[in-house]
Amino acid sequence: MQTSTVSEWDLSCLGPVIAGLPTSSFFSGCLLGGLVLATLADSSLGRKNLLVISCLMMSLSAFFTAFSPNIWIYSVLRFITGFGRATIGTCALVLSTEIVGKSRRDKVGIIGFIFFTLGFLSLPAMAYFTRGSSWRVLYVLTSVPAVIYSVIVHFMVHESPRWLMVQGRKEEAITTLRSIASPDSYGSDNNVQLIISLSGISIEMEQWNADLYSAIKILWDKKWAFRRLSAVMVVSFGVGMMYYGIPLGVGNLASSLYLSVTLNALSELPSSLITYFLIGRLKRRSSMLFFTMLSGICSIMCVIIHEGQPVLRIGVELLSFFSTCTAFDVLLIYTLELFPTCVRNSALSMVRQALVFGGVFSPILIAAERGVDDNGFLSYGVFGLVICVCGLFTVCLPETRGEIICDTMDEEEEKAKISTIKASDNKGALVVPHV
Repeated sequence: MQTSTVSEWDLSCLGPVIAGLPTSSFFSGCLLGGLVLATLADSSLGRKNLLVISCLMMSLSAFFTAFSPNIWIYSVLRFITGFGRATIGTCALVLSTEIVGKSRRDKVGIIGFIFFTLGFLSLPAMAYFTRGSSWRVLYVLTSVPAVIYSVIVHFMVHESPRWLMVQGRKEEAITTLRSIASPDSYGSDNNVQLIISLSGISIEMEQWNADLYSAIKILWDKKWAFRRLSAVMVVSFGVGMMYYGIPLGVGNLASSLYLSVTLNALSELPSSLITYFLIGRLKRRSSMLFFTMLSGICSIMCVIIHEGQPVLRIGVELLSFFSTCTAFDVLLIYTLELFPTCVRNSALSMVRQALVFGGVFSPILIAAERGVDDNGFLSYGVFGLVICVCGLFTVCLPETRGEIICDTMDEEEEKAKISTIKASDNKGALVVPHV
C-alpha cells in the first residue's frame, strides 16, 4: 500500500515540474475559479447561494480525488477542487461581516480566520493518525465536513440584507433584517423603518449591475477603484507567495514534517487571536506595511542563518509565517473596508486570486530548490524579497479604520470627497486623498 502520491506514482523521478503539477493545478483552479465565479455573488446568486454551491463542488471533487488512477486525473481533480474552493473564503467573509454593525465587523471577520486556523491544525493531526493508511483515506476524511457545512449554511444562514437591498429585493431584505434584529426592536409600528434606518442601507438598486461581469467593469472604469484594486492586489500577491509557500517549504528546515506543519499552524492561531483583540486599534495601512516588511526580513534571514543552527532557523521561519498570517488577516479586513457592497465580493475575490496567484509559483520554487544546494534562496530568499517589494504598495491606499462601509459606488465617492474636505479644513490646505 502506498501512503503518498509521491511514492505511488514515483513523482520524485519525473522532475520538479511534474512533481509540482498537482499543487500548481490546485492553485490554478483557485485562480480561474475566482475570476469566473467572483461576480456571481455580487450579481445573480448572492453570497449565500454561491457559498453553498462552491462548498459542494469542492467537497465532491475532493472525494473523487481519492479514486484517482494516475497523476493526470489527480491533477485535473485538484484543479476542480481549487476552482470550487476559490470563492468559499470570500463569500463566507463578506456574508458574515455584512450582517453585523460597524463595531463588530472587523472582529467577526477575524473569527472566521480563527476557525480556518483550527481546521488547518486538524490536517496534520488527521495525517498523523492515518499515516499508516493510503493517502486516499485522508481525502475522504477531509471532504465530509464541507458537505455538512453546506447543509448547515443552506438551512441556517440568512442572505446578506445589504446585497438584497442593492439588488432591489427590499421585502426580502426587510424580512432578513427583522429575523436578525434584537427582540427589543419589535413591537412598534415603525419597526421596519427603524431597522432600515439603523442598517444604513440604500434602497436604490445599482442600475449598472445588470449582468455577470458588470462589477468587474465598474472596478475597471472608476479610476479610484482601479487604483485601489491594483495596489491591494500587488500587496496580496506578495503575501500569497509567502503564505502558501512557507508551509510547503518548511519541511526543508526540520527533520519532522508533521512537527513542522504543526508549528506553522500553531503560529497562525496566535496570529488570528492577536489580530482579533487588536484589529479595532490597528491602523490598516501602517500595520500592513510593518508586518509585510517583518515577514520578508525574517524570510531572508532563513537563508542567511547557517544550516547548523536548525532551531534558530525554524524560530525565525515561524516569526516570518506569524507576520505573514497577521498581514493576511488584516489585508482581507482592509479590502472589505475599501470597496462598497455592490462590488465588495468581486473586489475581495480578485484580491484573494492575487494571493493564490502568488501561491502558484511557490511549489515550483520549492521543487526546484530540492535539486540545488543554495541554502534556501530559491524559496525563502525569493519569498522575502517579493513580499518586501509588494508590501510597499500599501502606502498608495487610504486609511479605513473606524470608517463606515458604503453600499454603492456613489456613496464611496461622496465619502472620499467628505474626507478630502475634512482633511483640508484640519490642515488649512487642500489634501489629495488616497483613492
